[in-house]
Amino acid sequence: MRKTGSVLVVDDDPAICVVVGEALRRQGHKVKTVSSIRQRTELLESFAPDVLITDVMLPDGDGLEDVAGILGRWPELHVIILSAQNTLNTAIRATEKGAFEYLPKPFDLNELTRAVSDALRMKEDGSADAGESHLPHDGLPLVGRSPAMQEVYRTIARVLSNDLTILVLGESGTGKELVAEAIHSLGQRRTKPFVAINMAAIPRELIEAELFGYEKGAFTGAHSRTAGKFEQAQGGTLFLDEIGDMPMEAQTRLLRVLQSGEVTTVGGSKPVRVDVRIIAATNKDLPELIEENRFRQDLYYRLNVVPISLPPLRERREDVMLLARHFLDQAALEGLPRKSLSDEAAQLLMLYHWPGNVRELQNLMQRLAVLSRENVIAADILRNALPLDAVPTDFTAPTEQLAQSVREWAKRQLSIGLSEPNRNLHDDLLSVVEPILFQETLARVDGNQLRAAGLLGINRNTLRKKLTDYGLDPLQLRLND
Repeated sequence: MRKTGSVLVVDDDPAICVVVGEALRRQGHKVKTVSSIRQRTELLESFAPDVLITDVMLPDGDGLEDVAGILGRWPELHVIILSAQNTLNTAIRATEKGAFEYLPKPFDLNELTRAVSDALRMKEDGSADAGESHLPHDGLPLVGRSPAMQEVYRTIARVLSNDLTILVLGESGTGKELVAEAIHSLGQRRTKPFVAINMAAIPRELIEAELFGYEKGAFTGAHSRTAGKFEQAQGGTLFLDEIGDMPMEAQTRLLRVLQSGEVTTVGGSKPVRVDVRIIAATNKDLPELIEENRFRQDLYYRLNVVPISLPPLRERREDVMLLARHFLDQAALEGLPRKSLSDEAAQLLMLYHWPGNVRELQNLMQRLAVLSRENVIAADILRNALPLDAVPTDFTAPTEQLAQSVREWAKRQLSIGLSEPNRNLHDDLLSVVEPILFQETLARVDGNQLRAAGLLGINRNTLRKKLTDYGLDPLQLRLND
């Protein structure tokens, strides 16, 4: 039977208050909604909710700022944070303030109602765990506000207070080591060493010596005892990159170490106790390697405690310009000339498929910062820097591709629609095209709804209604911080 309780919703968007409030009331919860921190403070006293759902950007301040103080006064309260500031920083702040859950906007309503149910169930079980952890969150290396990155941020935030083993999955160049570094630098072991080893870069016969160390005379050239990566990372984090390239014999010994917590050097006999957090990463399909008897299934289960999947850049195109500007700013901080991108160059970046992912974009921006004579990087310069035929030479091709896609879509839908005369193909097509058009336009004008409405040829009220209908938040669609 579903546990019900009292919920206070704090958001300055009336539409969100109405939608969330009605959804929770349908589930039997007692709900009150307010739009400011002041009203929130008053109702916490008089209403005494079981769950607090609060936005971060409120008219009278930062909704996250005093959450730790609220939980100090009402320790049994569970707080769910909603935010359009979809960065790793926000996820970390929500976690360190003691929030039960963090949901980036636009959020899934079903996920929110499930979070409320989970919070009430935990309260009934007496398993609340709130409080600040005082983690640093400045200078974070991960950049992106796309929905695909939000899940990455939320997972990172949840593993900082524990030592669970992490398996980071993703194509080459997606930033797997950055995730490992973020978990280490924000977690409980941040004052201890972070040691990385790339399995693909070490000769097979030397992997065990590199990982576990070796004794003097263990092999030719071993002139003295040398500590391996496990010992070097004592108390900290060991990052095993490209774990899918590890030889089977080394996998067996690694599994033994993970099970026992002890390493024995090559040529040695006395085990050494080690205390390290393991984060592994790979661009390989490990279950496929298991089927081919090239990776141990028991080691896979030992490593895959908390998987984090990094999306390729082509699946998070809304982050391309954020990243490009970040890398140009980074280059300027390193002493290179400060550069920016023309609008046409920015469009080309969005059209490119990025086989090398974030690393390719970073290298390109650094190269252009050095080689481009102009302060504003033009499209022609960008075309010359990208592989031949990587992007169109003009922008008629994308229009033709769009027309062809619509034509094929219409043919498919009509083949179905002839037997379903009540279908509304016009609205169906708009529901696919309009959200994309609104997202891209708002991103280009940095979330300014008035300018976006002018470019779209509609009035601002119409735009706001459509954004609400599609569940789009203009603050999330800004290109700049």
